[in-house]
Amino acid sequence: MKNLTAIYPGTFDPITNGHIDLLSRAAKMFDRVVLAVAESPAKKPVFSLQERLAFVEQMLLDYPSVSVLGFSGLLVDFAEQQQAAVIIRGLRAVSDFEYEVQLAGMNRRLNPDVETVFISAAQEYAFVSSSLVREIAFLGGDVSDFVPLCVKAALQQRIG
Repeated sequence: MKNLTAIYPGTFDPITNGHIDLLSRAAKMFDRVVLAVAESPAKKPVFSLQERLAFVEQMLLDYPSVSVLGFSGLLVDFAEQQQAAVIIRGLRAVSDFEYEVQLAGMNRRLNPDVETVFISAAQEYAFVSSSLVREIAFLGGDVSDFVPLCVKAALQQRIG
C-alpha cells in the first residue's frame, strides 16, 4: 500500500468540533494528514493565522499522524509541496455538494494528480459551521457544544 498524505484545508476561523471529528476520521484513513490553515485575508477572519494555528495545534496532541501548517496561495500548489495525493473536503448538507464538486473539478484541472475525497459530516455536526459559531458568539450565545473550550474562551475574550 502507498504511503498516502492528505491535505485537510480550511480557514478554521474558528476550528469547530465538527472539524475535529472530520480530522479524526481522516487520520484513520490516511498515513499522514496535513491540516492546512488558509491565511484567507479576503474573508477577514476574527482570529489571525497564528491564533488559528495555535488553536489547531492544541487539538492535535491525540493525532500523531497529523500536522498543521499555514498556507496562502493555491491549494493544489500547497498539496504538491506537501507531496499530498488527496484533498479532504467535508460535506455537511446537500447545499455544500454543488460548490465542493465545482472546487474539486477546478483543483483536478489545475493538478490532475491530486484527488478530492469527500467525507460527510457526522450527524451531530451537520449544522455546525465556523460562521454560525461566530455569529452565535457575537450575539452572546453559548458555543460550548460547538467548539473546544480554548476556542470558546478566545471568542469570549475577543468579543468582550
